[in-house]
Amino acid sequence: MASLAGELPLVCVTGAGGFIGSSLVKELLQRGYVVRGTARNPDDRKNAHLHSLDGAKQRLSLYHADVLDYESLRIAFSLCDGVFHVASPISDNDPELMAVAIEGTKNVINAAADMGVQRVVFTSSYGAVHMNPNRSPDQVVDESCWSDLEFCLKTKNFYCYAKTVAEKTAMEEASKRGIQLLVIVPSLTLGEMLQPTLHLGIELFIASYMKGTKKTYPNTVSGYVDVQDVARAHVLVYETPAAHGRYLCIGEVVHRSEFIQMMRELFPQYPITTRCKDDNAPRAKPYKFSTQRLQALGMKFTPLKESLHKTVVCLQAQGHIPKLLHNKSAL
Repeated sequence: MASLAGELPLVCVTGAGGFIGSSLVKELLQRGYVVRGTARNPDDRKNAHLHSLDGAKQRLSLYHADVLDYESLRIAFSLCDGVFHVASPISDNDPELMAVAIEGTKNVINAAADMGVQRVVFTSSYGAVHMNPNRSPDQVVDESCWSDLEFCLKTKNFYCYAKTVAEKTAMEEASKRGIQLLVIVPSLTLGEMLQPTLHLGIELFIASYMKGTKKTYPNTVSGYVDVQDVARAHVLVYETPAAHGRYLCIGEVVHRSEFIQMMRELFPQYPITTRCKDDNAPRAKPYKFSTQRLQALGMKFTPLKESLHKTVVCLQAQGHIPKLLHNKSAL
């Protein structure tokens, strides 16, 4: 992987200033890559944290690019050895964002092919995998599983719909253009936020409970993974010549009550609810999943309790939740 910058490989990360994007840029810089990050406004203060990363001064540049602006992507990808397509809208209640995710993905793959890039790593979501009401509870969820598009639309889960269609679009376009496509499929992502803005997922699944604004929790099951693990997974598949296709990136799957209990044990001083919203319904069962493909490449996952602790400490440090008197944690 020789590139313009001497012998160092040159790669581009779309959505570099976001939660996963920032951790990925950090990981790539630590490994000695020359990195281009794309942002709609590179000079925005919300991207300033990227310039303070180790190695950023020498090997990071930010480019203006929008996934709907084809020419801006071509410029950003020029002379790159690889592209990591992380940028994606994350709202669940705006159907118009579906077009951005799908059309944007098509643009990224084709612009990369135009500029001679051979390897693209696409960040999908386990929302593209597990949303299927017809799946047997005993079925192991793996890379062969896809979310049911009709079910996503019926339940107004536009994010999962968009990620499913965007990933399939990426596969189709990559196949047409001769691009080697690798797909990382992370679950709900926790961990240290490098960016100053509060990530929507962390606000919904952690901060709102810590602040006591959520009075109940749902009878549901979710998969969780640390953001640093997600970043490592991207680089791991990129650096493995034989890697191909999808890779589930899920650390642990637990019922929301167990997740809440873990929060309460780690931070008992916070007003975290103990009430389940639908206590009368049968308890949702954790599904079985396989991360065998990723583990075969040497991937090891951070324990959920450790990720959760890191997340809350980060929320405190950044002022997203109040710092209450800290009792000795159970970690």
